[in-house]
Amino acid sequence: MEIRQYHIVLVNLDPTQGSEINKTRPCVILSPNEMNKFLRTVVIAPMTSSNKSYPTRVVVTHNEIHGQVVLDQIRTIDKLRIIRILGALTNEEIQHCKRVIQQTYVD
Repeated sequence: MEIRQYHIVLVNLDPTQGSEINKTRPCVILSPNEMNKFLRTVVIAPMTSSNKSYPTRVVVTHNEIHGQVVLDQIRTIDKLRIIRILGALTNEEIQHCKRVIQQTYVD
């Protein structure tokens, strides 16, 4: 399975601690393809179907379900946690994620 940046993948996030998003859920691959190809880990942002108006959340539609990419909970996972590829973000969703990441993490 070739994992690419901005793919939506089903990931088993357990075990977690505290306020971390848990259970098996869709996540967006954020790490660049060069890293995804050679490393055993990938950087992801979990997705949620609950809608909160936080500036670090990006609204997306996947399988006709409206949800959010949770860019305030970015984490690195081993590829073994990935169950399968579900799809990919649209170009518009990708651009919105890039803007939020830059505004949030880059000064």
